[in-house]
Amino acid sequence: MEKLRNLRKQRGFTQEYMSNILATDVSNYSRKESGGVKIYDDEWEKLAKALDVKVEEIKEEREPAVVQNNNDNTTFNDSSSGINCNHYYNNIPEYILENQQEYIKILKEQIDSLKREVKILKSKK
Repeated sequence: MEKLRNLRKQRGFTQEYMSNILATDVSNYSRKESGGVKIYDDEWEKLAKALDVKVEEIKEEREPAVVQNNNDNTTFNDSSSGINCNHYYNNIPEYILENQQEYIKILKEQIDSLKREVKILKSKK
């Protein structure tokens, strides 16, 4: 999305700043800006407002890149039910899986941080 990228750079805004406007992570915003992930109408409105332009000045319609899954026989099993979820797993776009993995990583880091904080607070008693 050249118009969006160029205007963001002209304004001196970082991708991190823009990602905060959309309440998403930088990686996901970067994929949106490069055209790999769809930018929805409400997001276009937020971006236009942040850049102080009309939506029509920055909006470009481009279909997200098609993610091809070569079915490498990766199996996602629910062992408690014995159900093979491979069919469902293969129908999830790669960018969604990547985004969720990044989010899980962030949550794990936050959990570790909170555990350390609890340990420090307990030691002060």
